[in-house]
Amino acid sequence: MADGGERARARTGGPLSLGTPPVAAAVLTGIVAVYMALVAFGNITDFDTNRQFVRHVLAMDTTFRDPDLMWRAIESTALQDAAYVAIIVWETLTALVLLAATWLWAAGLRGGDHGRARRAATLGLVMVLLLFGLGFFAIGGEWFAMWQSSDWNGLDAAARNVMLAAFALVVVNLPARRGDDRRTDGTPAVKAVDEERAA
Repeated sequence: MADGGERARARTGGPLSLGTPPVAAAVLTGIVAVYMALVAFGNITDFDTNRQFVRHVLAMDTTFRDPDLMWRAIESTALQDAAYVAIIVWETLTALVLLAATWLWAAGLRGGDHGRARRAATLGLVMVLLLFGLGFFAIGGEWFAMWQSSDWNGLDAAARNVMLAAFALVVVNLPARRGDDRRTDGTPAVKAVDEERAA
């Protein structure tokens, strides 16, 4: 005769049910992780393409060249390249954090403990927001007036990345609902969330 936990899993489709928030969070985390890994890989293997982008943005040579703003320009190629390498390092670290979070989600979906996965995913997604929100929107877009350039303007791509990461961040931090998923020992999801928060 099946125990209460087994009956609950049968009713809800088990801990791997595709309709649960933890599965949605795992999938979204995985999508952003793969995307960031490919971005970092592309910048490493095709180093020069986006280096030109960074150089032009920092040099502000395709903006309106307003004298009141041009003092902000960085014309040293060494500093430009250092900034580009820093971006690649940040992208790589972000990808690694999100890949680890995806693995933790996958492990948690079988065991029901989502606390570590949620924290790792949140860290990685905040790193994405810092890169594209602070780095591209605020610093690149406003400080270096990237919005003025028709040739070297990454604001649209940055906006897509910010929206994806922000949406994933919301889903990752949704509270589990009773009956959405259970631990392998039958512990309800709501209790599991309370235990994770208390830990």
